Amino acid sequence: MNWLMRLGRQARCLFLPGMAACLLVAPPLLAEEGARGNLAGVQWLEKNLHRDDILLLDASPGQMYAAQHIPGAINVDVFTWGGREMTAAEMERRIQSWGVSAGRKVVIYDQGGSYMATSLFFDLYYHGFPAADLFVLDGGIAKWKATGGAVTKDPVAAPKPGTFRVAQRREDVRVRLPEFLAASGDPANNALVEALEPAYHFGGAKFFDRAGHVPNAIMLPSADFFNADKTFKPAAEIRRMLDYLGITPEQQIHTHCGGGIAASVPFFTMKFLLDYPRVKLYKESQLEWLRDERGLPYWTYDAPNMLRDRNWLASWGAPMLRSFGVAKLSIVDVRPAESYKQGHVPYAVNIPAAVFKDHLATPAKLAEILGAAGVEMAHEAVIVADGGLNASAALAFLLLERLGQKRVSVLLGSIDDWGLDGFPLAKDATTVGPRKSPQDLAVPITTYPANVRQGIVARGAQGAPGPYPKIYLASGRTAPAKAPDGKVIHLPYTDLLNPGGTPKPANDIWNILVKAGLPRYAEIICFADDPGEAAANYFILKLMGFPDVKVLAT
Repeated sequence: MNWLMRLGRQARCLFLPGMAACLLVAPPLLAEEGARGNLAGVQWLEKNLHRDDILLLDASPGQMYAAQHIPGAINVDVFTWGGREMTAAEMERRIQSWGVSAGRKVVIYDQGGSYMATSLFFDLYYHGFPAADLFVLDGGIAKWKATGGAVTKDPVAAPKPGTFRVAQRREDVRVRLPEFLAASGDPANNALVEALEPAYHFGGAKFFDRAGHVPNAIMLPSADFFNADKTFKPAAEIRRMLDYLGITPEQQIHTHCGGGIAASVPFFTMKFLLDYPRVKLYKESQLEWLRDERGLPYWTYDAPNMLRDRNWLASWGAPMLRSFGVAKLSIVDVRPAESYKQGHVPYAVNIPAAVFKDHLATPAKLAEILGAAGVEMAHEAVIVADGGLNASAALAFLLLERLGQKRVSVLLGSIDDWGLDGFPLAKDATTVGPRKSPQDLAVPITTYPANVRQGIVARGAQGAPGPYPKIYLASGRTAPAKAPDGKVIHLPYTDLLNPGGTPKPANDIWNILVKAGLPRYAEIICFADDPGEAAANYFILKLMGFPDVKVLAT
């Protein structure tokens, strides 16, 4: 069993193109059996297994196939031909060797709840086999056995070579690196769906030289698409998952993984079960991304730009860049006025955390204060606190984001760290007002609109129930004496931070969240006696890519 487990882990996303069980399925019969899209049911297969016009392909590795397979199934073990790119002629000969012919119905199966059958489905479809004749057995051999289907160890004679010809590949369903790279920088119009498990996504495990994920990739493990019995989840449930993660039919969707195999599950599901119109598979996936000689970026957090280091701020906030109008930054120091006067980051404006806290319920008044202080909504607001991410910085982050600030981040480290690194400290308060000359670097007063965003601050139990459960996350060091009605999990925000106010590594945070029992698919409402402590967990969950997080207003 150990070798099987190792084999499964390696195949999950590297070089196991899918294996297919081909099933000649007359559409009316499939409809009678409750098939959907290109899924075939085990009941239909049992009735029609011996028809001459059905080709059944087992996409499992050879050892698994030898241990048990459906009678008559032909094994297509991709370990015998690898994951390398083939010419059309080479692929045509290989497909024909499986007995694939035009006019036959092909049903693909694997162990169930896996990616091997969908991967072979993609390979056949990409090489021109008609979708109307191509099916995946829902639930694979696991469902087949659970319903009483027979299995055997008996070898199957090599099939008569098929007649299928690769006339034209379907390039419209395959994305190449230049397009994929551009899509990574445009998440509003593109969804980079990553089919790997959390350990890979958040950097706890790796296939190649670096751990993590492509920037702006949306983690959606292939296992999330399956029920406990290894059949595909209902279409409505899958749409609910996609909506929750912000994946819409209007976007261009690119599925990927480590080596293009697991990516076939979301590709198959979205294109053939949900009929999303714009779905492509990145066959080369992370393997090509990480091999690129440009050293393309790779993330472990889902939103690492929420965190800024001192070198970054010193560079982008430099006087020369400010004089040329290049520094699109508003530096907001939330320390008390006394601390600010002792020394601060040059050009930082002082809006103490107490001001944010006092205006939690009056966002319009807070907007006036921000404008008078020279905070520009269209810029990135970098929050400076005493010691990186803490309750004060997090509350300012929350309220700036709620007011519609284009981008908000928190400076890691303390003002002492800033000085020890050799960066200059200013003692005089930053001048806020009209610039008297081109060389004047005063921060201009702005008009800061109060564009209050919904879905950031929650009030009590208001609002209709959502598609996923509502979870209240007690975020302070001690749980409040009074908790909202509903499921409550106590997870102090300090458990997710290192000393010095830096978040723990992404994979460590994920494991802590899992151990605490926090589900990914949930409406998460952070609360605490101190709203800043609730805001700290809000910040960390947004850093980790949780899409539905709020702070409870008290």
